[in-house]
Amino acid sequence: MVTYRESGVNIEEGYRAVKSYKEYAKKTFIPGVINNIGSFAGMFELKDFKNPVLVSGTDGVGTKLDIAFRMKKYDTVGIDCVAMCVNDILCHGAAPIFFLDYLACGKLNADVASDIVKGVSKGCSEAGCALIGGETAEMPGFYKEGEYDIAGFAVGVVEKDKIIDGSTIKDGDVLIGIESSGIHSNGYSLVRKLITDLDMDFNGKKIGDVLLTPTRIYVKSVLELLKEFKIKGMAHITGGGFIENIPRMFKGDFTAVIEKNKINVLDIFKYIMSLGVEEEHMYNTFNMGIGFVLCIDKKDEEKILKALRNMGENAVRIGYAASGGGGVCLK
Repeated sequence: MVTYRESGVNIEEGYRAVKSYKEYAKKTFIPGVINNIGSFAGMFELKDFKNPVLVSGTDGVGTKLDIAFRMKKYDTVGIDCVAMCVNDILCHGAAPIFFLDYLACGKLNADVASDIVKGVSKGCSEAGCALIGGETAEMPGFYKEGEYDIAGFAVGVVEKDKIIDGSTIKDGDVLIGIESSGIHSNGYSLVRKLITDLDMDFNGKKIGDVLLTPTRIYVKSVLELLKEFKIKGMAHITGGGFIENIPRMFKGDFTAVIEKNKINVLDIFKYIMSLGVEEEHMYNTFNMGIGFVLCIDKKDEEKILKALRNMGENAVRIGYAASGGGGVCLK
């Protein structure tokens, strides 16, 4: 008799992985979760909203995964996956409420898969949302053994009259940058071309470990700010860096004037530049040390900076919005 296992799919290993998933998912459950992992679908009940709008986002981790494979460190990329999704929906003022993940591999190793989902669970806890479901696909012959891919899907909620869409931004409004933890999850195809020795020392650590530093999750700090201050626009600095992402917060014709001397460019970006990447290309690829940008009224600048610092965030004014033109002006 020919079995599924002989084709390369180990059902028992899948059962073992799912058992650990359930434990990690349960740690993230918040009020609103109706059922447990294992049903055909996850369910979430909305309560205490007058006119709720659901805000969704999906993303993956990209080729940063290759660094994880080579370093055999799997418990941080799940955080990245959550961060890439929840930071995006945060840009419209939405509080993440639930998350689903998709994990694909050629040959399932339950211990590796469990580590990845452990990271997803940690990311969900940081974002205050529940991991209510997901999918693990074992596809022999499609992925190389030892390689995985992960993607996620986040849903958040915001009152309709609280949606942040950039419509109130005016000339002279201030841009506040909140510090990143490193490269986050974008630009790794270029990074992998430039940095091939992952065991190389970098500021006292293996550079491979530095490259795996998880993406910051800005949800709790920003949602706390929104309780007290008006934020007019927000941008998550992902693929395309400053050049592509900051203008996405504008509804009208504005230029984001960025004062480079205000930015604390992290050492890892200085090192990448030393390998031959021009500065302008860096700002069009990486976050350069700023992972999230807020657009606010100038009168609130000092109060918001103080509030962020009191929450443990390193934040600084990085520029302003100017009427006319478009895009980003680096000065």
